[in-house]
Amino acid sequence: MLVLVAPGQGAQTPGFLTEWLDFPGVRGALEAWSDAVGLDLIRYGTEADAEEIRDTAVAQPLLVAAGLASASLLFEDPADFPRKVGAVAGHSVGEFTAASLAGVLPHEEALRLVRTRGLAMAEAAAVTETGMAALLGGDPDVTVPHLTKLGLTPANINGAGQIVAAGTKEQLAALEADKPEGVRKVVALKVAGAFHTHHMAPAVDTLAKAAEALTPGDPKLTYVSNADGRAVATGSEVLDRLVGQVANPVRWDLCMETFKELGVTALVELCPGGTLTGLARRALPGVKTLALKSPADLDAARELIAETPTSAADAAGA
Repeated sequence: MLVLVAPGQGAQTPGFLTEWLDFPGVRGALEAWSDAVGLDLIRYGTEADAEEIRDTAVAQPLLVAAGLASASLLFEDPADFPRKVGAVAGHSVGEFTAASLAGVLPHEEALRLVRTRGLAMAEAAAVTETGMAALLGGDPDVTVPHLTKLGLTPANINGAGQIVAAGTKEQLAALEADKPEGVRKVVALKVAGAFHTHHMAPAVDTLAKAAEALTPGDPKLTYVSNADGRAVATGSEVLDRLVGQVANPVRWDLCMETFKELGVTALVELCPGGTLTGLARRALPGVKTLALKSPADLDAARELIAETPTSAADAAGA
């Protein structure tokens, strides 16, 4: 069984969309989506520097557009998508990519909502100087209480020995000076604020108002949520979770546990891939993984998709 996953903020790098524009339909789609969100996604994905695409209001729609565009190139026949993909999930803003691929929201609606999300989160982040840092190594049972003691939030519990802490710059400095037992390294992330914490509460209200105008469809394939790793069956619940997740921790560890329970045997990470594939390699032994880092990875991804059974019954030869 195949799961497609979409990365979150921080995965973007300068010029990462350049090579993708050579493929039929990609430039046209990005131009249409740029008009829909009022943002030149092509320029940001090809010419902008690291600081420009670090901006939350830019990074979020840019990442979702990249994920949707790369997903469109995996199947010659779009009808193959729901037949060959067993499940979808995304990390943080990548959940919007996954929800749109599952049919919960049309691509342009998803991108408009993401643009609203990015602007609202950037505004919330400007209130207080905050940030995020990845902790490498350590035991969650030790790390999480230590973060709480310092006033930090375990904003991303990613599994495979990685937790991301979020809070004020002062709290993060205290963490650097007083690492939890077993943590090898604390790495500051290139994000603009303490996402998935109470600092983002104003953005939740803004996003909720924007979501009121939408009519989501039910997922056409298994959609796995960051909130608790649970598969969500109705579009209304998916949308509610997308709104609330802005100020609540990402439980990618639980998403990967659900992948195990579903019988996932292959995982493809959409552009700009790498981060989630790395986590999967450590947490999901035996699962074949592939990251779409550039168009050069497309052929290998298509081969992996072609050889992956669409269900446990297919895998058993039923």
